[in-house]
Amino acid sequence: MMILSGNSTIYDFKIKDVDGKTINFNEYKGKKILLVNVASECGKTPQYEGLQELSVKYKDQLVIIGIPANNFGGQEPGTDAEIKSFCTKTYHVTFKMASKLSAKGEKKDAIFKWLTEQENPDFKGEILWNFEKFLIDENGKLIRRFRSGVKPNDEELIKAIKK
Repeated sequence: MMILSGNSTIYDFKIKDVDGKTINFNEYKGKKILLVNVASECGKTPQYEGLQELSVKYKDQLVIIGIPANNFGGQEPGTDAEIKSFCTKTYHVTFKMASKLSAKGEKKDAIFKWLTEQENPDFKGEILWNFEKFLIDENGKLIRRFRSGVKPNDEELIKAIKK
């Protein structure tokens, strides 16, 4: 288990992608990172379309990483391969997709623990549902957090990305 100080950044983490390759956050220094806990069988699943549009429009300054989690209503029951296939075929996702992780509870992954405990101008604490968004700045710090109802094309999210 990873123990981190309050001064830690996203660059202290590595996770696996849906193909089993390592995602090293260190590689994204100098870009903003938008982490989203995603699910394939959620009413908010169409947000994949908006996330894909963001990833194309802001590709030079933003990295989007979807992190599948099955913690909310059992809405991400599939394997990594099934999740990848669904996202690619249904929403033409080309942004990075992580391997499925736990976003809450006893088995909560270290990255979600870090994300939900970081100071930011919005709020701290547990993720309430699929498609919560965590915006990391170019220095690896959490700068904004958005609940599930904030869509990828929301003006407030776009302003935070451009800032």
